[in-house]
Amino acid sequence: MRILVLITARGGSKRLPGKNIRLLGGQPLIVWSINIAKNIPEVVEILVSTDDKEIAEIAKSAGALVPWLRPQKLATDTASSVDVCLHALEWYEKESGKVDGLMLLQPTSPFRSRKSVLQGVELFSSNQHRPVIGVSEAKSHPMWCFEIENGIMRPFLREVNGLHMRSQDLPSAYVVNGAFYLISPEEFRKQRLFYTENAVPLIAATPEESIDIDTEWDWKLAENISKSHTCFTRKKE
Repeated sequence: MRILVLITARGGSKRLPGKNIRLLGGQPLIVWSINIAKNIPEVVEILVSTDDKEIAEIAKSAGALVPWLRPQKLATDTASSVDVCLHALEWYEKESGKVDGLMLLQPTSPFRSRKSVLQGVELFSSNQHRPVIGVSEAKSHPMWCFEIENGIMRPFLREVNGLHMRSQDLPSAYVVNGAFYLISPEEFRKQRLFYTENAVPLIAATPEESIDIDTEWDWKLAENISKSHTCFTRKKE
């Protein structure tokens, strides 16, 4: 099986400028995702799609393939992530042959584990190449959520009365965490989505795997987690 790993990293970020190359635990954020994809037998290449020269150089130094800078039309705030992924996929298959899977690893999810990535590959293989998507247990259960209508609280799921249920009695609910996507090129081209009705869940093993860095608050949380990771690694050594 041949899997292309794609890491998308745009230079511009309004809420957290320069986040993809900002140092986390002593290394640029994007390097966390590059390193986790290395030495996985099914991975034929780790390709980084970016419009930023500095990101490109850092990614190359970390061992990723950065054959070009992303076209400007795919580097705007309104550019579709699907189009960005299709651009990279089309280029790679034209240059290096067909792949069986496209794995998207967003650099803003630095704490996904190698074990989880390997598990995702196994799920993809054992489920006839059905899409695999990383999910986590929802922090706020949808049956306990509200919307505000004319200044009044209304249950978000009005057809289901779960407001008085104990938390342990609620059915499990999950959210997409952004840490892992794996899909066949054929399915991706057809659906133009990573999520399809037959998607297989890759459930995060730990809370930190669900971290998706988008704000300064997220970054502060990630810094604390990275410190614990560093301490754990040193103890193992």
